Amino acid sequence: MNRREILQASGAFLFGAMIAPDTLYSFPEENNIILPDFKKDDFGKDFLWGTATASYQIEGAHTADGKGVSIWDTFSHINGKIVNNENGDIACNFYNQYPNDIGIAKKLNLDVFRFSTAWTRLLPNGTGKVNQKGVDFYNKIIDQCLKNGLSPWLTLYHWDLPQVLEDKGGWANRDMIDWFSEYTNLCADKFGDRVKNFMILNEPTIFSMLGYLTGKHAPGHTDVTKFLKVVHHISMVQAEAGRILRQKVKNANIGTTYSCNIVQPFTDSEEDKKACEKLDVLINRMYIEPALGLGYASESLPLLKNIEKFMQPDDLQKLKFDFDFIGIQNYTRIIAKYDEKAPLMGIKFVEAKDRNVPNMTTMKWEVYPEGIYLILKQFAKYKNIKKIIVTENGAAFDDKLEGKKVHDKNRVDFFEGYLAQVLRAKKEGVPVDGYFVWSLLDNYEWAEGYFPRFGLVYVDYKTQKRYIKDSGYWFQKFLKKR
Repeated sequence: MNRREILQASGAFLFGAMIAPDTLYSFPEENNIILPDFKKDDFGKDFLWGTATASYQIEGAHTADGKGVSIWDTFSHINGKIVNNENGDIACNFYNQYPNDIGIAKKLNLDVFRFSTAWTRLLPNGTGKVNQKGVDFYNKIIDQCLKNGLSPWLTLYHWDLPQVLEDKGGWANRDMIDWFSEYTNLCADKFGDRVKNFMILNEPTIFSMLGYLTGKHAPGHTDVTKFLKVVHHISMVQAEAGRILRQKVKNANIGTTYSCNIVQPFTDSEEDKKACEKLDVLINRMYIEPALGLGYASESLPLLKNIEKFMQPDDLQKLKFDFDFIGIQNYTRIIAKYDEKAPLMGIKFVEAKDRNVPNMTTMKWEVYPEGIYLILKQFAKYKNIKKIIVTENGAAFDDKLEGKKVHDKNRVDFFEGYLAQVLRAKKEGVPVDGYFVWSLLDNYEWAEGYFPRFGLVYVDYKTQKRYIKDSGYWFQKFLKKR
């Protein structure tokens, strides 16, 4: 019997409705937590502390209450695409357990609960008829956040495009601008009275490259021409959605998030440096610079010149939007070199495991705290960025449940190291005003399935019971008012 069958047989998908809230997670006595030399107050009284989640990764209930099919519903059910052929059908059952999970965030003394709306839960057909049960669900999440003293931060798009729109070309279709505008208008109308903090897109570099260039993620395409169309339409959408929110939501705080990594050459050779310059555009510059009015960095990456053939009059102007903040999401650094045989423009990643890195996560990512400092400094050089929020940072380790406890000292060390570098950047004048942990819960990690555990809270997927890890208690104590 596979994992999905076990969960369904046990009725885990009904736990939220059947079991009293206090039995769904464990709060043993506070462990012997040792805090770092720096303090919460060192970051400033207005610095925001939060956690991040995403709809497909935690909600489950994939066909409940009128929800439509997303590209990840489709892709995750294709044999061989996901580790162990796992999917997000049930995930963390957040759809039923959200009061308890939001309650955990409160107990950890966080300020912010970041979540995303599933497009297909609100508009099952991508456009047209609104699913009121989906609207009701997100209204309940928002109200639960406010009830618990948490500020709800809403991400409009965290990768779960309606399959019906993908069937019409998806992000490669310029109609996406209109489709996304309709979706944004709906979210502004239904939630903008209580949600003031919006993020347009989550990591466009990742979902465009892995979804349309390498095929590792949904929808699984490997087409350079299609990828370039996608890049332009994403850039157009992030600006247009920003303008809609600015017009419709009073006192809106509008941003978007980018997956960013400092890119460093393997050697000091000119070839390696040139390869890293191209990679820096792909990873860090491709979407932020159009929004800032700088256009596409085609001088450093000539491939982007081909986008011009897909542009219409006034597009260059429409790419610009004055965001209130930019979300930086950092986990590691990238080391690269030139290799004429490499399929990605002669660029080869030098993996951490091939560099004898002593400290790696279960994702085989190097733990490199200074990387977040360096990328914050890099983005702070753009004169038009007003504020930066670290909207994701965290690490996956091989966590073990021992009794009712998870002793994840490696994750505590990770947070201490990275937060020290965030504080270093802030003291040097970088306008970084918040830090959100990825993630509140262990969850579905896309093509990697369920084996990477990023959460402050351990999820037993068979029982759907939650256990706060030592790292969660570390944050609880670190963030406690003194």
